[in-house]
Amino acid sequence: MEQQPRGKSWVIGPMMVVAVLCGVLIGKGWERTGHATETYEELKTFSEVLNQVQRHYVDETKTKELVQGAIRGMLSTLDPHSAYMTPEMYKEMQVETKGEFGGVGIQIGVKENRLAVIAPIEGTPAQRAGIKAGDFIVKVNDETTKDLTLMDAVQKMRGPKGTKVNLTIQRDGTPDPLLFTLMRDTIKIESVKSKIIDNLGYVRLTQFQEATGRDLAKAIKQFREQKVQGAILDLRNNPGGLLTAAVDVSEQFLPNGKLVVFTKNREGKKDEWLAKSKDQMDELPMIILVNEGSASASEIVAGALQDWGRAVIVGTTSFGKGSVQTILPLGDGSGLRLTTAKYYTPKGRSIQSTGITPDIVVKIPAPAKDGKPVEKEAETKAQKPDQGKEKDAAPHTNGKAPEDAATKNGATPQAPPLDSAGDPAVEQDAQLQKAVELLKTWKIFKEMKVS
Repeated sequence: MEQQPRGKSWVIGPMMVVAVLCGVLIGKGWERTGHATETYEELKTFSEVLNQVQRHYVDETKTKELVQGAIRGMLSTLDPHSAYMTPEMYKEMQVETKGEFGGVGIQIGVKENRLAVIAPIEGTPAQRAGIKAGDFIVKVNDETTKDLTLMDAVQKMRGPKGTKVNLTIQRDGTPDPLLFTLMRDTIKIESVKSKIIDNLGYVRLTQFQEATGRDLAKAIKQFREQKVQGAILDLRNNPGGLLTAAVDVSEQFLPNGKLVVFTKNREGKKDEWLAKSKDQMDELPMIILVNEGSASASEIVAGALQDWGRAVIVGTTSFGKGSVQTILPLGDGSGLRLTTAKYYTPKGRSIQSTGITPDIVVKIPAPAKDGKPVEKEAETKAQKPDQGKEKDAAPHTNGKAPEDAATKNGATPQAPPLDSAGDPAVEQDAQLQKAVELLKTWKIFKEMKVS
């Protein structure tokens, strides 16, 4: 989950860094006592190491590359989501949030200390090749991903349209690694897709981008004009995106003034996001579909509407990424992506590592070894978590990421079956079928009550 910093953000530019590394203290009020003294002494050591490398290393070195490497190393001790972005990477990140970039179309994260596919983006080389949510990427072009940061991995998979990249994949249930050769393409993301299913408004969000809220409002307007009897919001395999977009989506379904999400930093300072006067869907019954590929912004929306009793959540436990990354621009055009807070649902649930538990669990059947689907698993009413006793995720230390709930439970993410147009195939989609069934049942009971 990414956000731009609120108010002022103080940036230490390159010149200050160099000055400090050379043993010069800059700025008022920095007394060499306590924490400041410790910081000063450690920076002195760093300066000495930098000096020795520059003087004695067997090959010529570049100060900029050494300092950038040191920054990456520092951030790797925090958590997998904090990262340094070169000017080129920072510019590319800004382009990506607008919905277009060059690459293979994979949203990645870290699970079990390994590089993992959160979800392939629909209609991209990755999806067409058969890469699935839950796959582990062990190599990129024969280079191990063991010590790569998320940003470094992204950079290695990105590239000009028409170029190739080889990915070695480890998949649960498959003993041998799988090799995929992908042709890079221009990835254009259509974040909002909608249609009418049995007089029900169906909307699928693939990502949370700058325009997602606006595009969703257009789809909802069409639903109102066609007098739909209910709504289905499909967040399956949606890896998240912008925090502001998650708020924009949530307030389409919540009354004015309702709390959507709040964040807390390490000092306990709270920032709240409230719904504004949009509530376009009135009180029509609503189902939200989630699975193991639903992360970050998807979990904010699902958690908010679940807490307020606005929607019934159907599917499987979501990914469990409840941390906020703030993008901090640096003086030389580079950027810092830093985990600054955790977010919480309106009732105070932290979903870090735990995810959103569906009200009704419905699993997508895994294909049998002979390629034929197994018998549909029975759905069960999930026990809602005790909202006062949920555990926060363990602190991120030494670059290790917490496991997500699905992985710890041994579940393998199953993508919903798609039709020829790339939309969920209702006849084969157990989760979507359940959503349609529930909304139709609600309509029947409402008509019975009226009569």
